[in-house]
Amino acid sequence: METNYFEFYSNNLNRNMPIKVYGQKGKPILFIPCQDGHFYDFENFKMLDTFSSFIDNNECMVFAIDTIDIETWSAKDNDPYYRIRHHEEWINYITRELVPFIREYTNKKNNWSGYPGIMTFGMSMGATHALNLYLRFPDLFDRCLALSGVYNASFFLGDYMDEIVYQNSATDYMSHMEIGHPFIQKYNEHKAVVCVGKGAWEEPWSTYFLDEQFHRLGINIWVDYWGEDVNHDWPWWHKQVPYFLPYLLEEK
Repeated sequence: METNYFEFYSNNLNRNMPIKVYGQKGKPILFIPCQDGHFYDFENFKMLDTFSSFIDNNECMVFAIDTIDIETWSAKDNDPYYRIRHHEEWINYITRELVPFIREYTNKKNNWSGYPGIMTFGMSMGATHALNLYLRFPDLFDRCLALSGVYNASFFLGDYMDEIVYQNSATDYMSHMEIGHPFIQKYNEHKAVVCVGKGAWEEPWSTYFLDEQFHRLGINIWVDYWGEDVNHDWPWWHKQVPYFLPYLLEEK
């Protein structure tokens, strides 16, 4: 398997940001680690083993990145006004700096041209970020696999709300989306899976709420609920990935 490590300076975050790429051809997948996580979690928690057959068959390439959650969502003693704006800088790093890199790299490896859509993928808070990116930026991201996420910002920021929190809280902005919004057609041209278990440490309530909003708006997103034995933990995510990934990698 071809692997490459890169590190480049982000003007949005004013620091060097690492990225590790697995694979040489196929659909680009942006892996967002769990809360406070780093790019190397993809290997350290054996998710590379789960993806290996898909990567080796040139079905996908995985781009693993760092979060800055420890400075934002997890920094509960800091001012939420600053925390959410710093998070938005990370969003800008992804959409304005990382996406062009992924597109250029993917085109070169596949001998493609144009603007390939990117899949977002994450578990737990990584799923929160993955679905938020997919829903906010349908011109950039055309696939999403979100496992065991919580999609309401109050879970992390309490009662604090402003316009930046709102645009990073999927349950809030989706509940106010009107039928006929132009994003709805884009979502229905794409594919996404949102999955949550009902076992220990899972928080399915925000997934239930989003499921209702998707139905209200006529958005065809696969929302799947696994059983009461399905816990918020890596062994289950390792089972869910190969179950959902063939559907997401298949051309619509």
